[in-house]
Amino acid sequence: MRAREMAEEYPVTSLDSDAFEAARSLATHRMPGLVVTDRNGRPHSVLGASQVVRFLVPRYVQDDPSLAGVVDEQFADRVADKLTGRTVRDLLPDDPIELAVADADDTVVEVAAVMARTRCPLVAVIDHDKNIVGVITASRLLQRALGC
Repeated sequence: MRAREMAEEYPVTSLDSDAFEAARSLATHRMPGLVVTDRNGRPHSVLGASQVVRFLVPRYVQDDPSLAGVVDEQFADRVADKLTGRTVRDLLPDDPIELAVADADDTVVEVAAVMARTRCPLVAVIDHDKNIVGVITASRLLQRALGC
């Protein structure tokens, strides 16, 4: 089976999209991440749900998780305000990481290798012109690999 046959339609977002809307999409659809596209609609990166969480949690709490217990509920209720006025670009790490991308003709094993190497729960599948054909999630890959 080839990547194009496993790829599914999947929401994407762009670098300049609203960060709050991207986070809402992740939460509403319980997705592990979103493919982020550049100005030309080509894959740029993957915004993992964990990256959004990391952006929301104050650095001092990340450095010392015991401080999370002293943060009051009012502060927790305002945490989403950190996304207001931000773009998806603001949520991405400063140092670019390898893009989890597979060619439409790649095999299941090749897609699995990309996913394992990049430690990313989704892989963008592209055609020869670098346009997105769809996305393969880790659960979809496991479903195919296990014959479920």
